[in-house]
Amino acid sequence: MSKIRMGRAFATVGLWTLASRILGFVRDVMIAGFLGAGPVAEAFLVAFSLPNMFRRFFAEGAFNMAFVPMFSKRVQADEGAQDFANTAFMGLGMVLVIFTLVAQFFMPWLVWAMASGFLADERFEMATQFGRIAFPYILFISLAALLSGVLNATGRFMAAAAAPVLLNVFFIAALYLAYVAGWPIGLTLAWTVPFAGIGQLALLWVAAARAGYPISLRRPKITPELKRLALIAAPAALAGGVMQVNLLVGRQVASFYDGAIAWLNYADRLYQLPLGVVGIAIGVVLLPDLSRRLAASDTEGGQLALSRAGEVALALALPSAVALIVIPLPLVTVLFERGAFGADDSAATALAVMVYALGLPAFVMQKVMQPLFFAREDTKRPFCYALVAMIVNAGIAIGLMPWIGFMAAALATSLSAWVMVILLWIGSRSMGQAARFDRRFKTRLWKISAAAVIMGAALFGMTLVLGPMLGTAGLRYIALAILVIGGSIVYFVVGGWIGAIKFAELKSSLRR
Repeated sequence: MSKIRMGRAFATVGLWTLASRILGFVRDVMIAGFLGAGPVAEAFLVAFSLPNMFRRFFAEGAFNMAFVPMFSKRVQADEGAQDFANTAFMGLGMVLVIFTLVAQFFMPWLVWAMASGFLADERFEMATQFGRIAFPYILFISLAALLSGVLNATGRFMAAAAAPVLLNVFFIAALYLAYVAGWPIGLTLAWTVPFAGIGQLALLWVAAARAGYPISLRRPKITPELKRLALIAAPAALAGGVMQVNLLVGRQVASFYDGAIAWLNYADRLYQLPLGVVGIAIGVVLLPDLSRRLAASDTEGGQLALSRAGEVALALALPSAVALIVIPLPLVTVLFERGAFGADDSAATALAVMVYALGLPAFVMQKVMQPLFFAREDTKRPFCYALVAMIVNAGIAIGLMPWIGFMAAALATSLSAWVMVILLWIGSRSMGQAARFDRRFKTRLWKISAAAVIMGAALFGMTLVLGPMLGTAGLRYIALAILVIGGSIVYFVVGGWIGAIKFAELKSSLRR
């Protein structure tokens, strides 16, 4: 994939992911306004997190990380790619139908494993009810993710990147209808989840057919290719499982503090915006591109793809992290504080945002470095690294809980992310030149960092000046817009002046 084509792919995925994240903010602002950080909000958030947790095993996590390189090689060699995609789709579907039925029976135990602090009050029964309704989403979204892998591997990124937008459109429409019709908000949200999954699957099914890979429903069969796919996916599934244990530990800690699950969720939405736009976009595009380059023995091209992906990731992630650390309270207050979401909720959420921001560069670099392993069908070492990160996460979250409460979960998440990145970097040293960042990346890293720090100082100064406006209901939106736009201008002007950002290169990469 040429540099311009890769730039277009990054832009396509990034812009659609940005649209999804913005609509996700609208969704969460509406949920916060209607439900605040109360018991219904926490029960729904735990119920919705259950299928999303397991999708890391079956969807864009383990299964897809194994499927995409194998499928890409068949596309490259023009050898049975269509049949392989169909076999994988039906095999995954069979496993997920059985898994979904079993989960319905074990739902109370799943809720307990996710948030045992709910046992003492009404949240447990609500979360169990919502969980049973929402859980079939795992079937639809996992099959949709496989179709996304098919499209991404063939260089078609738009439909796969646009599909998540549907989820938030469904949620926003459901919240509005519930408000107008007087339906119970929590129950309405729970029923919206599986229907949104059906919509996403339908969109990608049609897109895959138009791309020349129609999926036909047939009896699942175990083939040698499917066995090999399962063997490669198994370690990645374990690695995904380890990462989900990290989330479980965090939610367990938070479940013992009223409102903490909601606070961490809203904070998560803020740092997920740059992570989604940059990290996920690069990870989605980089894996199939690296797979093709490795199949063609293009070492120099592999290093170029990795270095430019890392450069773009940090050029956007570092200033985002600095901004979230410097102005978390204005961001949370303006975006979420209304209706049932009060000033105390804003303060707790803003503190979590700051801590999550410390790990944002690490989260993004994980998305850049993991394809180095998955493109080589190496899923065992990422599992071992994730296991170490899990131990670090659990030790920090549980160990610091008596002293810093629910914030231990956020701190553990950020620190364990850095541990994971360090281990990925050490492990990639044996892969040769294609797995090493080039000199230009190393030079620009320091310049990007300097520009981000200067931007942070400017944001702090602007916050002092705009303080009265940020506290005024009618003016706070204007004040936040000034902060965001002003900070962006400072970063890009300084970055361009010191050579951290080359606007001609940026324009070339994003050109259509």
